[in-house]
Amino acid sequence: MGKYIGIDLGTANTIVYVKGKGIVLREPSVVAVEQRSKKVVAVGNDAKLMLGKTPGSIVAMRPLKDGVIAEFDFTTAMLRDFFKKASGTTVFSRPKVLVCVPYGVTEVEKRAVEDVALEAGAQSVALIEEPIAAAIGSGLRVEDARGSMIVDIGGGTTEVAVLSLGGIVLSTSLRIAGDELDEAIVQYIKKKYNILIGEITAEMLKKKIGSVHPAVDRGIMEIRGRNLLNGLPAIVNVSSAEIREAMHEQVVHIVEAIRTTLENTPPELSSDIYDSGIMLAGGGAMLGGLDALVTHVTGIRATVAKSPLDAVAVGIGHVIENAGEGDGVQYRNRSSR
Repeated sequence: MGKYIGIDLGTANTIVYVKGKGIVLREPSVVAVEQRSKKVVAVGNDAKLMLGKTPGSIVAMRPLKDGVIAEFDFTTAMLRDFFKKASGTTVFSRPKVLVCVPYGVTEVEKRAVEDVALEAGAQSVALIEEPIAAAIGSGLRVEDARGSMIVDIGGGTTEVAVLSLGGIVLSTSLRIAGDELDEAIVQYIKKKYNILIGEITAEMLKKKIGSVHPAVDRGIMEIRGRNLLNGLPAIVNVSSAEIREAMHEQVVHIVEAIRTTLENTPPELSSDIYDSGIMLAGGGAMLGGLDALVTHVTGIRATVAKSPLDAVAVGIGHVIENAGEGDGVQYRNRSSR
């Protein structure tokens, strides 16, 4: 296995990049835990299938919330499992690990990410800020003396950042992203149809017919849930327009964060962004018409990254592929814990 590993440790999904091999693993950031013993019984895809379907003795949950670690031990177990899966059949040696973190997280939250990676089996660990990784993975030339803007909409956080000369000049981090959009859909269906659906169904609605601009309509989808009036299973057809209405408030917050960040951007960088446009990355960038909506509100052309879901992992991979020994990336060793 490669000596260097990059991890996009997301609230919704974790992606692992191995130097020389590329992306080798992409799984949900979910663990299933036996309640009494606190033993982890499933991780990733296997655990996600259990969401909302487990018996009383087992709970399927996400150990990360809003982009940061909420359950240390379960996150460690999840990462340890992902390390094993990424290693394949080769003998696993302790790798050097580069992990992304949301911009603006506290030192305590950063330390927790480092400790989790070391506890899971890393030899040493370094951190990279998510907007920088997303920008690199989206093809932006972050080292240039030109301003560029990246909007990374993940599961737990939305990162809006203006970059120049390899660093973040200005950034806004919102704890409104994919998870909040899913919850908004659940509440909308509950209020309008008196039907309760699970988060997996809500996520499916968002992905298949989710739209944030009237010009982009993705049709109708049939869903199943539980009727709250009689407790029986129910079927309802939901339209793209309804999902747009359900997500409206959260989308407004995201677009407002982009507009506010632009308002506070230094004039010279604003001029560069006007020329180069706004890059959208993360799973949220795949919402139908989001680029058109951002363009309409800001007056600046918005573009969706070529591989929005993988942008952060590809950016991390670019860093570990191009950094030499001790070049640029400061790793924290196990001995310094």
